[in-house]
Amino acid sequence: MDKIRGRVWKFGKNVDTDVIIPGRYCNSIDYDELAKHCMEDIDPDFVRKMSSGDIIVADTNFGCGSSREVAPLAIKHAKVAAVVATSFARIFYRNSINVAVPIFESEDAWAGTDEGDELEIDPSTGEIRNVTKGRSFNSAPFPEFVQQIMSSGGLVGYAEARLAAQQ
Repeated sequence: MDKIRGRVWKFGKNVDTDVIIPGRYCNSIDYDELAKHCMEDIDPDFVRKMSSGDIIVADTNFGCGSSREVAPLAIKHAKVAAVVATSFARIFYRNSINVAVPIFESEDAWAGTDEGDELEIDPSTGEIRNVTKGRSFNSAPFPEFVQQIMSSGGLVGYAEARLAAQQ
């Protein structure tokens, strides 16, 4: 996986899936439509203010609440490049990998980053570098098979590629 570089949008604790993508929009299977409403209930202008490739940084328990897979899909289709948080709800963490949303756990990155800072993340080493402040933080790197899932666009693409290779 290539390095990820983008501007930070910072959120607090317990950002649940109902805030990531409000339930009133979950009747749509149009991911681009879902993306328009990403983070709308916590920051109504988030999608209009952010740029493709920006990074969400949050405190503890990001993605808690319901297990809706559309939450990481809304983030992905809003063109958020990665999410860094002190911790993630486990099902959100797994759903994010399944749909190829790069996610990184780092308490130090949360504490050492302000909104608007620029981060650079190396998924292969787990290094998160705050370019603005000249500081580095550690996160666990993705294991090789997770890097392959991410490079394949998600679990479905990964499984399809593996099946095709066996034929």
